[in-house]
Amino acid sequence: MAPQAPESLTPAGRSGLVKRRAGELGFDAAGVAGLEPIPHADALDRWLEAGMAGTMRYLHRQADRRKRPATIVPGATRAVVVTRNYYTPDPPPRPGTGRVAKYARGRDYHHGLGPALDSLRQFLVDLGASPARTRAYLDAGPVPERELAQRAGLGWIAKNTTLISPDRGSYFFLATILTDLDLAVDRPMTADHCGTCTRCLDACPTGALPVARVLDATRCISYLTIEYRGAALPDPRQVGNWVFGCDVCQDVCPWNLKFADPAPPGDPLHLDSAGGLVALNELLEMDPAAFDRRFAPTPLERPGLPGMQRNARAAAANTEDSRCPMP
Repeated sequence: MAPQAPESLTPAGRSGLVKRRAGELGFDAAGVAGLEPIPHADALDRWLEAGMAGTMRYLHRQADRRKRPATIVPGATRAVVVTRNYYTPDPPPRPGTGRVAKYARGRDYHHGLGPALDSLRQFLVDLGASPARTRAYLDAGPVPERELAQRAGLGWIAKNTTLISPDRGSYFFLATILTDLDLAVDRPMTADHCGTCTRCLDACPTGALPVARVLDATRCISYLTIEYRGAALPDPRQVGNWVFGCDVCQDVCPWNLKFADPAPPGDPLHLDSAGGLVALNELLEMDPAAFDRRFAPTPLERPGLPGMQRNARAAAANTEDSRCPMP
């Protein structure tokens, strides 16, 4: 799609073209936000000081830019935020298997969504954005994605700290393009549609959500099975039979129970419900070459073979423990 001549467009006209192009590229929704400082910077400081980031030291290094997103790409004034559904139904439970989070049941999303995001970035440049001041981010860098997405009207930040869309629930990826292109911004979503519901807090197996909108990463199964780099888990019983990530706080959310739908056919991530289970014995017996053949193009590559086998050992032990039964 060739954009109109940049000089003939208003900021609102440019925003409309960008959103239409995002839809053509396969994104479910798109919005535009300004890059003013985030309003709860002190909460981020307290969270880091409390040690809730665990070993993710990069969050400390990125903190100043996260609090002031206009400093991430000098000269950028707008964020184009897009979403992409990754929901897949859970497969029936099977003895001797470990569970995998829904977003990881296919191709690595960085590779699967990268080309479409790059195309959207080029579209912004064709509309008149400076190439040097227009940069795409997909779950990388110091971008406060959820805050910008809420500001762009795409959803609200829920009690389990995910972003929830009132139309689709929370099973979607967020990606952001920071740019200097003059775009009309969207109205932020200010309403909190969680109401009095605390299902996500109550269901967390490890108490990683001590209060609403505070995630203690050091107790989160996703952190423990993916980001934590120790040779042994601090408390292997915490992960149950999850070997990569966790969906519990999203699975119980009424917005997902009502609105989450499977990703559409032809999805570039090649999502497959069958990927929700991994045979523990097979994983434990793999050598590096077999692991690469099976998992190199997927998110499960991130912990590497040692990390995945560590998780598999914990899951195998927990499935024999009445305190951590098979689902």
